[in-house]
Amino acid sequence: MLALIPYRFGLELLGELPEGIEVEVWDGTGEPPAGAGLWVPPWEPLDYASAFATLPELRVVQLMSAGYEHVASSVPAGVTLCNARGVHDANVAEWIVAAILAMLRDIPAHVRRQDARAPLQEETDTLGGKTVLSLGHGSIGEAVERLLAPFDVEFVRVAKHKRDGVHPVDELPELLPRAGVLVILAPLNDETRGLVDAAALAALPDGALVVAASRGGIVDQDALLAELRAGRLRAALDVAEPDPLPPDHPLLGEPGVLYTPHVAGATRQTHPRVFAFVGDQLRSLGRGEPLLNVVST
Repeated sequence: MLALIPYRFGLELLGELPEGIEVEVWDGTGEPPAGAGLWVPPWEPLDYASAFATLPELRVVQLMSAGYEHVASSVPAGVTLCNARGVHDANVAEWIVAAILAMLRDIPAHVRRQDARAPLQEETDTLGGKTVLSLGHGSIGEAVERLLAPFDVEFVRVAKHKRDGVHPVDELPELLPRAGVLVILAPLNDETRGLVDAAALAALPDGALVVAASRGGIVDQDALLAELRAGRLRAALDVAEPDPLPPDHPLLGEPGVLYTPHVAGATRQTHPRVFAFVGDQLRSLGRGEPLLNVVST
């Protein structure tokens, strides 16, 4: 079987592949090599429907991201779509913990004051003793919980469906008043778009921190901006809508916001981990074993 990956450096990161698996590089533009059965799309946005139309023998699409809503509607019938769930957990969880600590200890404010040559000594908030609510609790939420274990926090888990130790999302309104930190990890879909609306934000206690690390569009940004300007909430955003935010966006001027342009998962370990996983998938195909992280077929 022929597999297509988007970047030439990825060839060295796949590991040893079984006989019968060939790999070539295609970035999603122009004519692809003929006969591709598996395609790994690039990070860069594409006209996916047009790209799929040039791959008549495609059997599997393997994404490099955990999110798949940007591709799912374009995948042809009968083609298996796999995401990279779990590959980015450690990177994103580290960012979340770093962002929480930075905002609660006012690190961005101290950096601004240092740049202005006007440092101040003052008390800050602290993480210990707070309730952290993980909204969309999955593998990243589990990684965040492990990292926060030494900080003496109460961890509340919320997901679409109730399961052992995890609240269903319809209980969110009664849980939000307890949350000193709200970590948003839910996927973006019709059910989650605007889920954290004005009412949800108003239910958070004064001084709460909103951390968005999955997709923009889940938080009502106008309502968040109003809470920020009132000085009632703070926010750490790795994702927004649009993503990235334009330079003149009002959120970027708010002192109560830490914004990083969708880089939580972008580390020097990202590509080695992603292509090692792609290599594992190719080895499974070569051995006739089930693929991991199948989200649709």
